[in-house]
Amino acid sequence: MKKIAIIQESPYVLDKERTIEKAVDLINLVSSKGAELIVFPEAFISGYPAWIWRLRPGGDWGICEELHVRLLKNAIDLSSDELKPMLAAAKDNCVTVVCGINERDNANSQATIYNSAITIDTQGQVINIHRKLMPTNPERMVWGFGDGHGLNVIDTPVGRIGSLICWENYMPLARYSLYSQGVEIYIAPTYDSGEDWIGTMRHIAREGKCWVLSCGVALERKDLPEDFPHLDELYPADEEWINPGGSLVVSPTGEIVAGPLFKEKGYLVVDIDVELASNSKRALDVAGHYSRPDIFKLHVDKSRQSSTQFNNKD
Repeated sequence: MKKIAIIQESPYVLDKERTIEKAVDLINLVSSKGAELIVFPEAFISGYPAWIWRLRPGGDWGICEELHVRLLKNAIDLSSDELKPMLAAAKDNCVTVVCGINERDNANSQATIYNSAITIDTQGQVINIHRKLMPTNPERMVWGFGDGHGLNVIDTPVGRIGSLICWENYMPLARYSLYSQGVEIYIAPTYDSGEDWIGTMRHIAREGKCWVLSCGVALERKDLPEDFPHLDELYPADEEWINPGGSLVVSPTGEIVAGPLFKEKGYLVVDIDVELASNSKRALDVAGHYSRPDIFKLHVDKSRQSSTQFNNKD
């Protein structure tokens, strides 16, 4: 049995330094409870840009621009040492961490933001960066398009882990790319929630015969900074929850074993039998004996769109 933790806490929105400090505290907390793999929400550092679902691209141009500038300034440049406290926490606690970030491109214009999920190993090294392939609807006004370079399944002390972000999980070929690499723990940080999303997570678990960890964004009005522009217009004072979270853990049989954690801050710490991911494939292995490779073939272009390099400063 391996112990995993899903964090469903809000960041300090548009404040990367305080959010990183909070992440370190949470890593230390759930590590003390035995967690070996720790998963943070989509765009945790420094917050999912929830305002895009309420602003009009043309009519609210000034607010959009102001918020984007602040998000850009609080995005993470992975060539810097900004994440050094988190890397140290992962190493000190000998844990694997998957965390959603707003990533600031450091190779080209230095002005494009990506929705990225980074994997930090037990030695405090960033070993994978997956950039969301297709931002959803108004997200395309904020984030650039990712590439296939980070579509990797990583060997960790807990098991073979891979990640797709939010509605990437509706992309059959992206899912299959993880199945074909033998993913055992499938990580799905997301802004989505509700019964439809839960059904999707259960389907993926059954389809891929893997553990599914869905990590939701829990965001309340009080989590927004006091100087958030036009706060009362966008989020009336009587509106408490902006997004309810909904984190859950699903077994390879499609059974929900923890969660959903709905309209609640906190974390799920769960023991999982990773071998169940292999044993469950006896009847159905969509990337193995059920795949018909003589008919179907998948090619994944893993070339990198930019020259971004991992930076792991001591």
